Amino acid sequence: MNVRHAAIACSVVLLITGCSTVEPNQSATPSAPATTSATAQPGDVAKQRATAAYLGMWNDMADAATTSDWQSPKLAQNATSDALQTISRSLYADHYNGLVTKGRPLNHPRVQTAEPPTDPTSVTIADCGDSTSWLKYRADNGQPADDGPGGRRQIEALVKRAVDGSWKVTTFAVHEVGSCSG
Repeated sequence: MNVRHAAIACSVVLLITGCSTVEPNQSATPSAPATTSATAQPGDVAKQRATAAYLGMWNDMADAATTSDWQSPKLAQNATSDALQTISRSLYADHYNGLVTKGRPLNHPRVQTAEPPTDPTSVTIADCGDSTSWLKYRADNGQPADDGPGGRRQIEALVKRAVDGSWKVTTFAVHEVGSCSG
């Protein structure tokens, strides 16, 4: 080791020990963690899980849309009922028409309501989704198939807790481009 490296190493050691807060009478062993940490409330946990399911639905849909795979098992991980049927039908129509989707949607979900408030089983989500970078193309030649550019759209979704405790989107509605108010 040359003198320069030794000087740098010595400086680092001095800096670390000089900044130490251990007093001569205190031990450097960590104390037990404080037990005053806040526990998550059921309502907050439900909102987080519902939002995760909502975002998961869009992610699963974007993955399947790259090949218009209306039968992808991933689609049922975060969607069920009308939501799953809507996604499957849309992807089947794209497959039938020779379309694939490239890119990913951008989502900005906000929880609107959670019912009942103390231990929710149903969460309503509002979103201003952006499809600017999530467009349809012809599978045979790669040419754009959208009539116009994507954009920001108002989306509402209902997410419910299933019997097994998982959260899934049961219905959602996507409005026209330009429908976001913010």
